[in-house]
Amino acid sequence: MNNLFINPAKEQWPQIIQRPSFDSKPLEATVSAILEDVKLNGDTAVKKYALQFDKADLIELKVSQAEIAEGIASVSEGLKAAIKIAKDNITTFHQSQKEETGKIETAPGVVCWRKSVAIQKVGLYIPGGTAPLFSTLLMLGIPAVQAGCKEIIVCTPCSRNGTVNPVVLYVADLIGLKNIYKIGGVQAIAAMAYGTASVPQAYKIFGPGNQYITCAKQLINKEGIAIDIPAGPSEVAVYADESCNPSFVAADLLSQAEHGADSQVLLVASTTSVIEKVTAAVEEQLKALPRKEMAKAALKNSNYVVMQLADDAFELLNEYAAEHLIIASDNAVAFADKVVNAGSVFLGHYSPESVGDYAAGTNHTLPTNGYAKAYSGVSLDSFVKKITFQQLNKEGIKNIGNAVEQMAAAEGLDAHKNAVSIRLENL
Repeated sequence: MNNLFINPAKEQWPQIIQRPSFDSKPLEATVSAILEDVKLNGDTAVKKYALQFDKADLIELKVSQAEIAEGIASVSEGLKAAIKIAKDNITTFHQSQKEETGKIETAPGVVCWRKSVAIQKVGLYIPGGTAPLFSTLLMLGIPAVQAGCKEIIVCTPCSRNGTVNPVVLYVADLIGLKNIYKIGGVQAIAAMAYGTASVPQAYKIFGPGNQYITCAKQLINKEGIAIDIPAGPSEVAVYADESCNPSFVAADLLSQAEHGADSQVLLVASTTSVIEKVTAAVEEQLKALPRKEMAKAALKNSNYVVMQLADDAFELLNEYAAEHLIIASDNAVAFADKVVNAGSVFLGHYSPESVGDYAAGTNHTLPTNGYAKAYSGVSLDSFVKKITFQQLNKEGIKNIGNAVEQMAAAEGLDAHKNAVSIRLENL
């Protein structure tokens, strides 16, 4: 096994944790041209790219109420019930993140506070490529609604006949979203970033996607349009010791690998025996997977590491900073204290990454590509701004005024000093 490392020296760690890479310059040129075209030509450009890339000849970009009703009617009652369970759990978890506004008196007569205010216009991109990710609409739409965003725009690809995945439409209706547009790809990011005659402009854009979507979001971010988080191909890291169930671990690795050929899995195990048992289970389970060729391609980008010492294993895993980290061990809760870099962590033998993707309640929009070292996953906070307030009375300006005067003078900012001095003189 060429991608097996046994107690690797730290000099080898960069090789082990390196993500699949590609030359982004040609990609940026292609994406920039589409962004510019949509900025200049609006709906006309969007429809042109829908025909070019999705083979869809669109007249209207917005999904009509009749189309939504037709889509809802085609979703099975069993799936609707499952989605409602997920909705309830996601709602409960994100509702708990709401903060009360509390006023603090930092000095006598000086009162400060911070208030969460919803971002007024947000755009949600829901991928529809190799798999229509209606679960992503739950993860983004629910906190957007809870935060109180005034305008929520949803863009998602359509089929050749111009229809949107019916489950996406059901989820949108379930959480109260009305502005749904049958636009995919870079042109969707551009439409939400710049606005068109049909699509309102958003102040912040959310949602995962392929390398084109990721590139488009990064480029509009340079223009001052906010995005949720840097996100590339999906990934999972698993720590497994002798107490793990190898079949469970294999299933976890494959659940990630089936996302696409550019996905990556990293298995860090306590012994070679664990690696051997897991890889045997992977080979067996692969046979039954409809997306096995995609999973096989992803596994080629993946590494298996034996680390006998748990401290070393988690040092390596923290350096990797996985989007998803699974700890398959009887000691998972104790090992969790060693984790400082990860998007979302799954503890023990009965916490597969799939539950976070769908129904546990946590958000599945997470930082990839090592960005978990500095970024959090999407939460209620992602949809609000924190505005600070301060209010001083006469006692307050008297208490801190002289300190402000001296500091402003030391920085050579006399007008700043005078704004305080004129008030002190008036007391």
